Amino acid sequence: MCNMNIATKLFPFLKWFHDYSGGKFKIDLLAGITVALVLIPQSMAYAQLAGLPAYYGLYAAFLPPMVAALFGSSKQLATGPVAVVSLMSAAALEPLATAGSTEFIAYSIALALTVGLFQLSLGILRLGLVVNFLSHPVVNGFTNAAAIIIATSQLPKLFGVSVDKATHHYETIIRVFQAALDYTHIPTLIFGISAIVIMAVLKKINPRIPNVLVAVGLATIISYFSGFNSDTHLSINRINNTEIQENIKTFNNLIEEITLVGDKRSTIGIKVDEEQERQTTDFETIALIKLKTDVAIMNTLIAELKKRSATIRYDLRHAKFVGIKEASGLRLYLQDQVPAGLNSDGKTWRLNVGRSQLNPDELKFMSGGAVIGKVPAGIPSLSTPDVSIKTFTKLLPTAIIISLLGFMEAIAIAKAMAAQTGQKLDPNQELIGQGLANIVGSFGSSYAVSGSFSRSAVNLGAGAVSGISSVITSVVVLITLIFFTPLLYHLPQAVLAAVIMMAVVGLLNVKGFIHSWKAQWYDGLISIISFIVTLYFAPHLDKGIMVGVALSMTVFLYKSMRPVVARLSLNKERVLANADYYRLRGCKHISVVRFDGALFFANASYLDEQVEKFRMEQPELRYILLDARGINDMDASGEEALDMLYKRVRSANLGFAICGLKGQVVDVMVRTGLYDKIGSEYIHADSKSAVSAITKIIHQLPDLPSDGCDDCPLTQYLPNAD
Repeated sequence: MCNMNIATKLFPFLKWFHDYSGGKFKIDLLAGITVALVLIPQSMAYAQLAGLPAYYGLYAAFLPPMVAALFGSSKQLATGPVAVVSLMSAAALEPLATAGSTEFIAYSIALALTVGLFQLSLGILRLGLVVNFLSHPVVNGFTNAAAIIIATSQLPKLFGVSVDKATHHYETIIRVFQAALDYTHIPTLIFGISAIVIMAVLKKINPRIPNVLVAVGLATIISYFSGFNSDTHLSINRINNTEIQENIKTFNNLIEEITLVGDKRSTIGIKVDEEQERQTTDFETIALIKLKTDVAIMNTLIAELKKRSATIRYDLRHAKFVGIKEASGLRLYLQDQVPAGLNSDGKTWRLNVGRSQLNPDELKFMSGGAVIGKVPAGIPSLSTPDVSIKTFTKLLPTAIIISLLGFMEAIAIAKAMAAQTGQKLDPNQELIGQGLANIVGSFGSSYAVSGSFSRSAVNLGAGAVSGISSVITSVVVLITLIFFTPLLYHLPQAVLAAVIMMAVVGLLNVKGFIHSWKAQWYDGLISIISFIVTLYFAPHLDKGIMVGVALSMTVFLYKSMRPVVARLSLNKERVLANADYYRLRGCKHISVVRFDGALFFANASYLDEQVEKFRMEQPELRYILLDARGINDMDASGEEALDMLYKRVRSANLGFAICGLKGQVVDVMVRTGLYDKIGSEYIHADSKSAVSAITKIIHQLPDLPSDGCDDCPLTQYLPNAD
């Protein structure tokens, strides 16, 4: 039995086969296929959101769902590419490499490995509670902003335009609208809007219908038969405009110069690292200062070269050509420079310009819409990600944020499903599952993944009873990679943009702001600030989270430093309650003070300040009773503060007693001798016995009536009050 428990701990999937049957397998089979039909188009869309070629989404949909299910604790959680993690991955890596480049892909895979290692470490060390640093208001504000950023980031594909990304996301969107006003490819826009309408209508008719698959399938078929994509490749000599030709040559020269200066900067950067390692003092050497100066000069030069290349790229992208068919082939003229008497082909051609050099002999011109294009057939080769210590250190801060945010999303989904199914959920085991999914996935060219809300809902709705459904999903993706990738060639990019937009609609939660504000105004404010900061600093999404976490921690520390110190009195139900909050009349001679929270170094002096305030407000005060039911812990500073309070009250000729002490607080007082110093006769088990004893003591004083005050509200609290 013990061996079985160890085995199921190491291999949680062994629990699936307890009472498993052929009937349950059929349900899991259907659920797995259903999820795969949603996952395949979604994964390709999310890959492009992550700045990767679409087929890398299929790689991320192959191994991770199966591994996460095998080693996680949730039976229905569907793991794979998700919108927020994809966006964060792209935002983190774009400063390091050009999106879609070989270096960018390598960084994405390395980031997945780093995320996986961090999540696995947290799970093994049973540190799943670390996600509590991301409060719900912060996550709500960030998620709403991320949904808007994700949706608007797809606008270029929806309009069929290309723009350079600006420093801030909102500036990029302004550029998109400017480009769309200049020229929008109408068929592309129609494809995107139609896909949104199809998915929305089918979802409303019946949520079980694979609306994403239907939209993608229809769009691909129409795209194929309508000739939606009509790219052509021409040499530079086929452009009948010398200025455009010169701009292309200048653009290529600038890109080449950027590459050369960048390589030189990298070489000097290595020398900077070597010189810093040789340093034996805190002062920089002359050689190191010179090297850093060279790097700064090259950074300035690269920035200037990029600015010049961006200007030319803008002009080339906005140039619109008309094709004239000649015996030697197609010749392109600018729209306003077509010679009279020549008949055009009726199409508007645009030059496809990216951030890399253009091949003068193979310039790509587009008159149709953009499609996925060729997807490599077969499964990705398993290889170890190229991660050096320097790369790992560089990616770790981003990996930590992605790990925590991704896991929060996954565990929230898993908890919601567990509440419906009644299954037991282990957050630390889920961390292990998610960590292994990212680690194993990175060996199969996957980028960072997490639990998906939409696909998990589909999995649960399809009746999945175990993680075998996720294994089936991975198998279906494998079959697609081997046999069906040619069918994806004509899938319009605008449709993938529509898929992403529809998926992130569910992330918008305006009610979350209202709910947080109703709970506590400062939580609502933190949520709103997190939302605004994330939007403003996008694509640097980490700033929104960091500001939100900092604000949450500030509020927490402030509340910890100033906990509730309440003066108690009797309410209508004859229970001691906060006199100020409920506007209760208190006793003139006895002040019952309750401290709510741990008594530690950050708030130790606050208790003494509040008691002193109560003393000043009650000139006839004779006795102070500290109700310690709310003190659940006490450190050395707290113990010293309590000792000082006791001495100060006694030196003012006032009585002092404590009631309701918890065991862990008593242990501290006994070890330090404070318990004996105060005296066991002044330490009471509960407030009722304490008030009874104190009342007898103070009414033995000569200036107070021996039978008690007639108007004292505490007399009803005494044992013989009835």
